[in-house]
Amino acid sequence: MTDRGTATTNPWVALRPGEDAVAHARAVLRAHGTIIGASGGRRPDGVRPVVHDSWLRSLRRGIDPDLVAQPALLSGHELEQYRVGHPMALIRPVVRKLLVEDAADSGLLVAISDEQGRLLWVEGDHSARDRAQSMSFVEGADWSEDRVGTNAPGTALALDHSVQIFAAEHFNRTVHDWSCSAAPVHDPTSGRILGAIDITGGSRVAVPEVLQLVRATVVAAEAELRLHMMTSPHLFASSAPRLDTFGSGRPTLRNGGERTHLSQRHAEILLILADHPEGLSSDRLAVLLDESELDSVTIRAEMSRLRKVLGPEHLGSRPYRLLTELDTDVAEVRRALDRGDAASAVRIYSGPVLPGSDAPGVEEIRDDLRTRVQAALLRGGDSDLLARWTASIHGRDDLAAWSAYLTTLAPTSAQYAQVKAKIDRLDRQLAT
Repeated sequence: MTDRGTATTNPWVALRPGEDAVAHARAVLRAHGTIIGASGGRRPDGVRPVVHDSWLRSLRRGIDPDLVAQPALLSGHELEQYRVGHPMALIRPVVRKLLVEDAADSGLLVAISDEQGRLLWVEGDHSARDRAQSMSFVEGADWSEDRVGTNAPGTALALDHSVQIFAAEHFNRTVHDWSCSAAPVHDPTSGRILGAIDITGGSRVAVPEVLQLVRATVVAAEAELRLHMMTSPHLFASSAPRLDTFGSGRPTLRNGGERTHLSQRHAEILLILADHPEGLSSDRLAVLLDESELDSVTIRAEMSRLRKVLGPEHLGSRPYRLLTELDTDVAEVRRALDRGDAASAVRIYSGPVLPGSDAPGVEEIRDDLRTRVQAALLRGGDSDLLARWTASIHGRDDLAAWSAYLTTLAPTSAQYAQVKAKIDRLDRQLAT
């Protein structure tokens, strides 16, 4: 049989026409056990590269394969406020018309997420919704790949591509009874990812026709967004180029509807220049990129290559500086902090700034941003936000945040005991 990972098959589709779903589910389950049990390894036969790569990312992030924890669940008024103001609310009528209305008694769920993987709406079959609660597939939950591992909406957003995830292809064993098909939705002007549309159900969701249906719905949804933009040209955020640096994925530049993956060095240069609008000399930029290794010739060569990526109209020299506006995810978090919106800052701040970089200028930006977010949380003392922070990659070892979180809990609660135990573990680690 032809390997499912070869070029002769569509890597984004889970089940091929006529394939035995039960037999394939068993094969994938065996492969899942092998990879998870060994914490990695070569791709087993019959496992798609897109799935195997996602499993490895999930392992590297330390995601629990047996638990879907949602410490940062949005609910009630907070969720309602957030999703009503989100651009994906504009396409909900289209999604309901094309997908939800026919899913009432079908065993299927239709979910709309934001750009970070948070589920804004989960609609469809009532019994399926009840069953999905056991795995926290509910409105307000974070189903990003960073939170729960391989899953269709989270992986579609991570890769910016439509994808199906079948049964045990999910990283988390809690989700192995489900299959899903999802595709990202983009801002028609800037190309920025706004969220994702997902269909979740049994194995029949993993056939090619369902992925085609989801992609067709995305086309209709983006057409709807274009209509809204004809009457409200400034409906979305600034259309200036934007640099995304958070998390373990490759840094990305979004510009005019195009997404360009950048090398780490180019992302470092752009982030540092965005943080120094006055411009930098060659020597100063070299120091901020590497304290000892770079010379002016190397800097000129890197800037020349970067101009070919951006276009010469965006970069100036003598001093090196940005000639046009460049937004960054770092700046977005800072704006949220400046207006006192710690909740948005924590939500947007999805991972460290260029985590693989040891450039002094980037380390300074990374440390400063983490310190500012932490200070806002400690100052505000909001129990829910502290819970989100301590569950995140930023705050899982933050003793000050854990201690502040403890003060918001009732001493008689089970959560109090768990947080106290975590604080004691951190104290012992710091003492060694």
